[in-house]
Amino acid sequence: MKVLITGISGFVGSHLAEYFLVQKNCEVFGTIKWRSMRDNIVHIEKQIKLFECDINDAFAMKMMLAEVRPDYIFHLAAQSYVPFSWRAPQETISTNVIGEVNLFESVRELKLDSKIQIAGSSEEYGLVYPEETPIKETNPLRPLSPYAVSKVAQDFLGYQYFKSYGLKIVRTRAFNHTGPRRGDVFVTSNFAKQLVEIEKGMRRPVIYVGNLNAVRDFLDVRDVVRAYVLALEKGEPGEVYNIASGKGIKIKELLDRLIELSGVDLKVEADPARLRPSDVELLIGSPEKFQKATGWKPEIPFDKTLKDLLDFWREKLK
Repeated sequence: MKVLITGISGFVGSHLAEYFLVQKNCEVFGTIKWRSMRDNIVHIEKQIKLFECDINDAFAMKMMLAEVRPDYIFHLAAQSYVPFSWRAPQETISTNVIGEVNLFESVRELKLDSKIQIAGSSEEYGLVYPEETPIKETNPLRPLSPYAVSKVAQDFLGYQYFKSYGLKIVRTRAFNHTGPRRGDVFVTSNFAKQLVEIEKGMRRPVIYVGNLNAVRDFLDVRDVVRAYVLALEKGEPGEVYNIASGKGIKIKELLDRLIELSGVDLKVEADPARLRPSDVELLIGSPEKFQKATGWKPEIPFDKTLKDLLDFWREKLK
């Protein structure tokens, strides 16, 4: 089986590649941009075939797909950092929406029979009222950032290309996920990195934070990649599925658990620069539909996820 992962050098892409590399009779291909950092895949780079392919380049996308002709496509390449989307809304929309259109058009023109997973986001739900939780796939979408708007567009384009052209597209809306190799611009990894820097005496014992009152539904990235695979193995093309735990945790509680695991004595200080123009305060997803379709359930305890994240930074900041 040929598996193509767009954005393979990213956080989720690298874990997904690892998942498939231990499967039998499976070739793993991936796209990277020419200036991409490869730190996440340096340990597996010799086991995968990489293509330098900007997803905004329709010709490069088509040539790459014509060569690979994959059975499974996991479309992960994106501008995925919410705060950056306010600073660069044009780039966010262009990368996430036009890049996906280039993928779909290439698959259609080449008449490929690939199954395609679209990595949507819980950010699509945006403004959620307490009585609407846990959020089902039928909940209204009220996006609150340019990033979220771009993911809604990706989501609906997936549905449209399934209905219009019969492309075998399964849409997923993953809720927050973290673990080793998470970029330090994301909340859990940023906290973990600051804690390890304090542990090592690299900074004074103060941790800087943004909004600690938001509630999120967190998963381990390794549980999420299992879900992505099951989405193509057992999910129905044209359908959309939440990938969630069904449980919420306040960011303050998450920080407290990290501090407890680290064991450092410190002060917590608010940093206004870390606040967003409009924040999503509550995201707790219902995994019921996806669990019924695939049998998937999260397996990795969240404290293990946080410990592994701390250990990742301890190794990286030697």
